[in-house]
Amino acid sequence: MIILTGGAGFIGSCFLAKLNECGLTDILVVDRLGNENKWKNLKGKRFSGYEHKDAFRNKLNNGFFDNLPVKAIIHFGACSSTTETNADYLLDNNFNYSKELAEFAVKRKIRFIYASSAATYGDGKLGYSDNLFNELSPLNMYGFSKHLFDLWLIEKGYVQKVTGLKFFNVFGPNEYHKGDMASMIFKSFNQIKDQGKVKLFKSNDKSFKDGEQLRDFIYVNDAVEIVWKIFKNKNVSGIFNLGSGKARNWNDLTNAVFSALNIEKNIEYIEMPDSLKKQYQNFTQAEMDKLFRAIGEYKFSSLEDSINDYVKNYLSEDKYI
Repeated sequence: MIILTGGAGFIGSCFLAKLNECGLTDILVVDRLGNENKWKNLKGKRFSGYEHKDAFRNKLNNGFFDNLPVKAIIHFGACSSTTETNADYLLDNNFNYSKELAEFAVKRKIRFIYASSAATYGDGKLGYSDNLFNELSPLNMYGFSKHLFDLWLIEKGYVQKVTGLKFFNVFGPNEYHKGDMASMIFKSFNQIKDQGKVKLFKSNDKSFKDGEQLRDFIYVNDAVEIVWKIFKNKNVSGIFNLGSGKARNWNDLTNAVFSALNIEKNIEYIEMPDSLKKQYQNFTQAEMDKLFRAIGEYKFSSLEDSINDYVKNYLSEDKYI
């Protein structure tokens, strides 16, 4: 049995589809569906069971899974909101819950792969090397909660027994339920359909012109393929970046959405909210050498090709993976 937390979420459900594609169906999906449309991410997927996160956590801590044949835990279940202000909730959900799963897996020598985040790098002044840990200072509580877990694994000596992935800006099908945390591609598509234009934040840094702030965007299809490579290779352990390794700006991204829709570009630059100014990352770019040494080189889809596929084959068709 494979335990997949966050299995109804964005990346989790896409990885669930990959597991199914490769003939794996004995999967326990753990998530919290709520009243959102997240449940649609599970349509057409094959899995052996579903547990609400709270019920699962209770069973885990009360020994229910101790003697069950768990082969791997893929832990993608977390609060991913960078604007979440409830620190107690984030620390319990993203830190304590992750510790419980890691302890369970390590003690039983079960494969454990989990999602960390590029938000751990903070303002990026120290760069984006996945060999940096203690020096990092995240800008928001979400990044801090992920950073604490990375540090805990290192302190416990577990880091060579598990695999962590610092996801950068992932976009693609099945993110439709994410609201404000959905990608700018998703938001741009809907703004163009509704208003005929896209609104981007003005730059809050003189080093960057409006719309030229840089981010490392990665298509979920590429992210899933890399997670699958790691899943198949039991010798891969440590904490790695997972981005494209090539930063692109918001103007490029938005222009690609207009192009995919065959509509002339129309961008309006608006003031950035004060609440975001102090935690806004103007530049992110994953250093990928460490991961490539572990799994071999990987050729990513271009930003333009990825957006074209996402817009034409998924967003325009209201289609899920």
